[in-house]
Amino acid sequence: MISRREALALPIAAGSAAAQIRPPLKIGHRAASMKMVGNFDVFRLASRIDGLMGVELQITGGEPNLWNLDVVRRYKREAHRWGMRIPSLAGVWRRGVSIKDSPVAGIQIMHAIRAAELIGAHIVLVAFFRDRAPDMNDEDSYGPVVDLLRAAAKPARDAGVVLGLENSLSPVHNMQLVDLVAEENVKVYYDVHNMAFYGHRAEAVPGIKLLGKERICQVHVKNDARLIAEPGPIDWKAALDAFREIGYDGWYVFESRHSGTEQLIASTRQNIAFLRSRFR
Repeated sequence: MISRREALALPIAAGSAAAQIRPPLKIGHRAASMKMVGNFDVFRLASRIDGLMGVELQITGGEPNLWNLDVVRRYKREAHRWGMRIPSLAGVWRRGVSIKDSPVAGIQIMHAIRAAELIGAHIVLVAFFRDRAPDMNDEDSYGPVVDLLRAAAKPARDAGVVLGLENSLSPVHNMQLVDLVAEENVKVYYDVHNMAFYGHRAEAVPGIKLLGKERICQVHVKNDARLIAEPGPIDWKAALDAFREIGYDGWYVFESRHSGTEQLIASTRQNIAFLRSRFR
């Protein structure tokens, strides 16, 4: 028998213990970086890599592609067959289409949302780089982008989809953009390496804390063809520590360059071990 006081303390103790348990580290790889766009065997290859849990697919890239709903259904079956998840879809735009000034941009986002809902992906990566990115100092430039994203946000929310913006804007301008859209399912798909590549190197790691968990929906991880632990433009130890400190618990998706299948498998295993070492 236990006392009433002891009994009342049990839920508190259990809740306290549960609060100490971290969610599992979710790690995926981008199909395009695996050189497997349009290839249903991508999940079979991914299953050979211990610790890899999912694959980010391309929507418009390759043939067959995800504009064909029968193709979407087959990818979903293949993912289930090999025990893999599909956390996100990338490659929204057909060649020549830009979020900033293409009349079909909204239609193509809707195609992407439909594919994501059917396949079970939670994130649609919405990319716009260099001259296709809006000028955040000019309302005539960013206003139409804000309007398009607001219009897409409701159907995306109804489908259980977050629109993740990956672009060449600085962290400050990314924050400005998502705050102007002001929809809870329009966030930043944060690529730390790209921040350096597009001229924001000093802001890349601090940008993690600036944007915070509430604005970052997913993360790309890469160091060109090098291992993540090797020297490069980003201090990945500092970056991963910053993600841990803000409480980010979403997917980390590798976008590394590879020379071949066996090198892909070996380097991804090493990169997974490195990520896990920062979250022990």
